[in-house]
Amino acid sequence: MYVLFEDAGKFMAGRILSEAEASAQVELDSGKRVKVKSAHLLLKFDKPSPANLLSDAAALSQSIELELAYECAPDEEFGFGDLAKDYFSTNASTVEQVASLLRLHEAPHYFRRGGSKGRFKKAPAEIVQQALLAIEKKKQVQALIEAWSAELVGGSCPEPIREQLYKILFRPDKNAPEYKAVVEASKSSQTAPLALLQSAGAIASAWDFHWQRFLFDLFPKGTGFPALQAPAITDALPLAPVQAFSIDDSHTTEIDDALSLQGLGTGTVTVGIHIAAPGLALTPGSPIDQLGRQRLSTVYMPGYKITMLPDSVVQAYTLTEGRDCPAVSLYVTFSEDTLEVQASETRLERVPILVNLRHDQLDERITREWLEGEDQSDHADVPVSRATLGFFWRLAQTLKARREVVRGKPETFNRPDYSFKLDRPSNDTPPTGEETVLIGTRKRGAPLDLMVAEAMILANSTWGQWLAQLGVPGIYRSQASMAPGVKVRMGTKALPHAGIGVPSYAWSTSPLRRYTDLVNQWQIIACARHGATAALAAPFKPKDAELFSIISGFDAAYSAYNSVQSSMERYWTLRHVQQQGIEELEASLVKEMGGGIWLVRADTLPLMFSVMGAQSLPRGARVRVKLAEVDLMALDVRGTVTEHLDADAQALMEAEDSEDEDNLPAGPVTIAVDLSDSPQDLSA
Repeated sequence: MYVLFEDAGKFMAGRILSEAEASAQVELDSGKRVKVKSAHLLLKFDKPSPANLLSDAAALSQSIELELAYECAPDEEFGFGDLAKDYFSTNASTVEQVASLLRLHEAPHYFRRGGSKGRFKKAPAEIVQQALLAIEKKKQVQALIEAWSAELVGGSCPEPIREQLYKILFRPDKNAPEYKAVVEASKSSQTAPLALLQSAGAIASAWDFHWQRFLFDLFPKGTGFPALQAPAITDALPLAPVQAFSIDDSHTTEIDDALSLQGLGTGTVTVGIHIAAPGLALTPGSPIDQLGRQRLSTVYMPGYKITMLPDSVVQAYTLTEGRDCPAVSLYVTFSEDTLEVQASETRLERVPILVNLRHDQLDERITREWLEGEDQSDHADVPVSRATLGFFWRLAQTLKARREVVRGKPETFNRPDYSFKLDRPSNDTPPTGEETVLIGTRKRGAPLDLMVAEAMILANSTWGQWLAQLGVPGIYRSQASMAPGVKVRMGTKALPHAGIGVPSYAWSTSPLRRYTDLVNQWQIIACARHGATAALAAPFKPKDAELFSIISGFDAAYSAYNSVQSSMERYWTLRHVQQQGIEELEASLVKEMGGGIWLVRADTLPLMFSVMGAQSLPRGARVRVKLAEVDLMALDVRGTVTEHLDADAQALMEAEDSEDEDNLPAGPVTIAVDLSDSPQDLSA
């Protein structure tokens, strides 16, 4: 005697060995013996054999028309044998009965399970209709998936997938048909998703891939601004008795800072550090403030930038030459001989801007030798006197030396800064990725650069301490020590910044470019207006949750923007390698990565990459490297050491030790594509 029973939702059959009131011992065809509760026994039979029964019944079940079975079935609860008698005949065979059971079981949209095993009840007609529509829709979607998959494998990209490309790759809805089509095509073609989409023409170019991914991640709603009117500064501001000048790059439109000098030759000089004052017009929570709060910083990249604020707003407050511009001014009085600080004062005023100097046009002429009188060239076209610039140069060196005493070691500029210039008529629109790129060098610590840098450090440190003295919170950057692994933190307390060598450091000098600086400017303006009672009048109070929210958002955004800038600079460096046909580079060994691979830094390009063949060489050694093919999608290039060049490896190694390894330039980029069902992970 055989028996059909249900076990964990599956139908099985075997020979009865013994049977009690509550259960039976059943031997399966495999020889395995199982104990089956009596309630789970569905049908006893003599023939056919269990294996044949299940096989024949499964085949026969597919011939049962569900619509007809639904019509044949009674309205009340029924057993599968009852349906077999109504559908096949009153003498339905064992195979026909089991076929009915299998068909009923696999059609829950028509028949629901009854109160006990093997019993069913018809689903309401409206539920059946809804289920049939859903099944049909699912079939249509599956057909779409199969069609799209076939198109991808065939080398073309369906438009729905093209429209969802970056969402599919980086933030997918795994139930979406577009995603499933890519997964299916990737599996069937045994091709990595990104390579598959490239070959199907979904990605126009490597540049377009990186650019669109950047927009998808950080600017999903686009980079444009709504039409907003910059509010006017209505304060009756006094006119400062100075002629200020700014020093920026030629492409800078957000001129935040300018310098002035009074009293030269009198023994006591007053240095003016003048900062554009959007905080006098903008208020927290205003529409323009909300724009700044969303972006938090200007995004920079070679040949293009995405500003924090609309250009119309920037132009309303930027320190443009030939205008009397509202500014928050810090005046620091020094002894002209010793350059010791004697006093400082903050004023809200209008500052006459004499000229906007551009360091990229003047660096070759405004040199150390010219400033110190060794070079007697007559740069009559420079509207700021040599005496004024010479004083700022002397002051910058002195301030830097004093900070280095606090730091405990000198700041070293071992490598140049690199500049990127794209050969195109305008920087008003994003690059196409095909422009010719020119990479230039600018020695770090160049005089004009150092003048501005030290003046801004002086302002940020002085204002940071002033805010703390008045009990007004600000946004500070601090570093507990310069020990390896101790990172720069942002917070609301005036703590020392060991890396810079100052007792406190509050970013305040770029309010048109960084949101933290705008926030600090509001606090500084309150201090300038209210003095000892500023803590009551400042927009942000001590322990204000809004400040912590701003810090958290800024940290994340600034890190993301820096990563974008690094990646874009790497792209254009690799394009330069391609455009110039560079096959070999001289480089220095920076870090051993394991497995015989070293990370190297190119001597004449802002490029770090991995090489083989340097196993026996010390860190810091200089080598000649033969480059492999550039991969612009992965932003990677690899190389092989072909020659060991003579160099003082120990000296180079010590120079590298002075660099913070957390700030090493980006190496090969890993592109993580969230297609977990794909045949292989996509990474470079």
